[in-house]
Amino acid sequence: MFERILSLFDSSVPKTALPPAEAKYALGALMVRTALIDNSYLFNEVKEIDRVLSKMYGLGPIDAAKMRAQCEKLEHELPKTGDLAAILAATTSMEDREQAVAALWDVVYADGNRHVKELSLVSEIAERLGVSEERCEVIRQHELAHWDKNH
Repeated sequence: MFERILSLFDSSVPKTALPPAEAKYALGALMVRTALIDNSYLFNEVKEIDRVLSKMYGLGPIDAAKMRAQCEKLEHELPKTGDLAAILAATTSMEDREQAVAALWDVVYADGNRHVKELSLVSEIAERLGVSEERCEVIRQHELAHWDKNH
């Protein structure tokens, strides 16, 4: 066990690679960041991230959980929200970016608590994705109505 701990500091031991800087991982990392912004990472948020990844990318539950774990790592390694948003903005259509904003709102509503930090972060990400404040609000209202109806 001591050797495993020491290996963390040994640069000759290969580390687990970051997931590719692709839109789907950037979105996953942004969902994780949104869930973490209020200093808690609740089961309902994790479950919602897995559900969204599964639905958007046609993954089974295990593969969605594995992808989320990779997104958690990416979220940790790329501290600037703008960097993650830039990956998403550069490689997706406006329709896909609006779907990404909807996914972020789903994560906000997953824990049943709406924190100012979460609302602010999603608004910032939407702006960086080129989604107007007005359109972001329409998407938020739609997701809130959908969330309240189905949960």
